[in-house]
Amino acid sequence: MNDQAVGCYRHPDRETGIRCTRCERPICPECMVSASVGFQCPPCVRGEGEGAGDAPRHGDATPRTVAGAAHVADPRLVTKVILGINVAVWLAVLAAGDQLVADLELFGRARTELFGPVEGVAEGQWYRLLTSVFLHQSPMHIAFNMISLWWLGPPLEAALGRVRFVALYLLAGLGGSALTYLVADPAQPSLGASGAIFGLLGATAVLMRRLNYDMRPVIALLVLNLIFTFTWANIAWQAHIGGLVIGTAVAYGMVHAPRGKRLLVQRLTCGAALLLVAGTVVLRTLQLTG
Repeated sequence: MNDQAVGCYRHPDRETGIRCTRCERPICPECMVSASVGFQCPPCVRGEGEGAGDAPRHGDATPRTVAGAAHVADPRLVTKVILGINVAVWLAVLAAGDQLVADLELFGRARTELFGPVEGVAEGQWYRLLTSVFLHQSPMHIAFNMISLWWLGPPLEAALGRVRFVALYLLAGLGGSALTYLVADPAQPSLGASGAIFGLLGATAVLMRRLNYDMRPVIALLVLNLIFTFTWANIAWQAHIGGLVIGTAVAYGMVHAPRGKRLLVQRLTCGAALLLVAGTVVLRTLQLTG
C-alpha cells in the first residue's frame, strides 16, 4: 500500500512512500533492506531498531538494498567517477581538436579523410562502441547529459550498488551504440552518453515500480524525452531507444531477481544483454563486409 510521501526518518530531505515493515518508520531507497515481506530499515535488520523484536531475522543480517547490494558510505561515488570521465574526455577534445573526435566517435564504415583508409566498427575498431559513449563536443550536449546523470545516477547507485550500477550504465551505453551501428547509415558519426542516460531513465522507472512509488513523474519525463528524440534534428534516436531497452531489461533482472538466486539471475541478465549487443554487432559487421 502506498503511503503519502514523507521524509525518510534517517534522511529527512528524501521523500518516500515506503515504510519499514518492523518499526513502520518511512525509509528511502538507500535505507531499504529487502526482507521476506516488504522492506526494513538497517537498524531493525541489525536488531537495534524500534521494531527489531517484532519479527524474526532471516538469512544474512547485513543490510542489503532491493537489488542485494550492501549499503556504502558514499552512494554517489561511481556517479561522480563516470561524470568525471565524461568531463575529462570533453576537455581532452577541446585540447586535441577534431582529430580525437574522429578517432573515438561511432560510425560503421567510412573514410574520415578523402584519400584515407576505410575505418569504423566494421573494420575492427570495436572500441568505438564504448569510447563514443564518453564523447561530447558542444557544451550544451555534455551539460544536458551530465545533469541527467547527476539526477538519475545516485538513487540508482544507492539501490543497485556500485558494481551493478556500472554494469547497467555500460550495458545501456553499448546497447545504444549497437542499435545505432545496426540501423544508422554506416558513414553517419554518432557520439554522446544519451544512450546510457536513457538506460538510467528506464531503470529508474523499473525501480520506482518495484518500490510502489508514484510512476507519473518518471513516465511524464520519459514521454517528454521520447518526443524530443523524434522531433529534434541531429539526434541519434537509435542510441536513445537501444539504451532505453537494454537499461530497462537489465534493471528489471536486477531488482526482480529471486532472493535465493539473486546473484545468478543478475549475472545471467547482464550476460544476456552483452550477448545481444555482441550478436547485433557481429550481424551488422557481416552485412557491411560480406
